[in-house]
Amino acid sequence: METTPNYDNGAPAFLGKQTDLPQSPEEAVLDYVPNPRVGSLYLVRFVSPEFTSLCPVTNQPDFAHIVIDYAPDETIVESKSLKLFLGSFRNHNGFHEDVTVGIGQRLAEEMKPKWLRIGGYWYPRGGIPIDVFWQSGAPPADLWLPDQGVAPYRGRG
Repeated sequence: METTPNYDNGAPAFLGKQTDLPQSPEEAVLDYVPNPRVGSLYLVRFVSPEFTSLCPVTNQPDFAHIVIDYAPDETIVESKSLKLFLGSFRNHNGFHEDVTVGIGQRLAEEMKPKWLRIGGYWYPRGGIPIDVFWQSGAPPADLWLPDQGVAPYRGRG
């Protein structure tokens, strides 16, 4: 797994450039840039309401609403690289738990935020929706933590 590429003149590696979707999460490179507000406690939220991966048993697509919240420390994740990383799961076979926790752990290990959480709200397969949650630890005491805003699955009602 690669991490932050070397910058040309300090610029992000993918931003403003034509970039192919990585074929797998292992091939995807997440790009981190310096936090413009080091020393400030704040929350960053990324939402991917149409996330897809593949069922490891049937090879059929699985769909999820992914919410990633984090409190940056020294770096922030560049959003285009995150979109490419998340898009690379379209070709990835994995159970909901592995995919959700794996995304959170990779971001936490590479970016080293003060705190990170991920919610994977998976749409039903076989009649059962599966929601998966992971966080890097307890949130900082004074961090404003809004609800992730995803209603429990209710079907067609």
